[in-house]
Amino acid sequence: MVAVAMIPARYDSTRFPGKLMQRLGDKSVIATTYLATRNTGLFSDVIVVTDSNVIREEIEKYGGKVVMSQKEHESGTDRIAEVAATMDVEVILNVQGDSPFIKTDPLRRLLGLFEEEVVQVASLMRVLYDEQFISNPNNVKVCVDKNGNALFFSRSVIPYPRNKNIQVTHYEHIGVYAFRKQALINFTTWPVSPLEDAEKIECLRFLENGVSLRMVVTEHKGVEIDTPEDLERAVALL
Repeated sequence: MVAVAMIPARYDSTRFPGKLMQRLGDKSVIATTYLATRNTGLFSDVIVVTDSNVIREEIEKYGGKVVMSQKEHESGTDRIAEVAATMDVEVILNVQGDSPFIKTDPLRRLLGLFEEEVVQVASLMRVLYDEQFISNPNNVKVCVDKNGNALFFSRSVIPYPRNKNIQVTHYEHIGVYAFRKQALINFTTWPVSPLEDAEKIECLRFLENGVSLRMVVTEHKGVEIDTPEDLERAVALL
């Protein structure tokens, strides 16, 4: 199976402009993410897809491969799809540029799901234990069926524990995706779906168009850097 990792990297960020070029130890956030992904050894290629010459120059300093996107894009998924459409590849793994603590084992397990031909899209989740994270709308929750297929994603508490006499497991969605090439291309041809627009959760577009997401549980979370406070947490974790 030919698999490549793509890292969409937009310089401008609404909540934290220029976050990918912030220092994390002795490297930038985007360089740390790129090197961590490359060092897994799981991919035939690791490509940073960006609209920024600053990010391009940063990655090239480390001998990395960069493709400049040619269009304006609403999401990182759209950005990598532009490049994937031109490649002979089976599976594309989307690593967020602000996820510098990526680990090998969760990605290996994610890619392994594609040994089943029925799997078109896959992603990661972890068990949530702390009530403050379960109730926090910044933590996207996911419910799955007995086969590990996502039933729904929401910023609300799902499942809602109305029955207090049973044990309920809450899962947080971790935004690392893997796609078969055609599933990724199809995503970009569909308009933003109603539930996606309401929740502002991109992967709901797949569910609303009848495409399942196979989820795999991981214990690893790390820190996704969306705010200056997240960067402080990441520095402490490093």
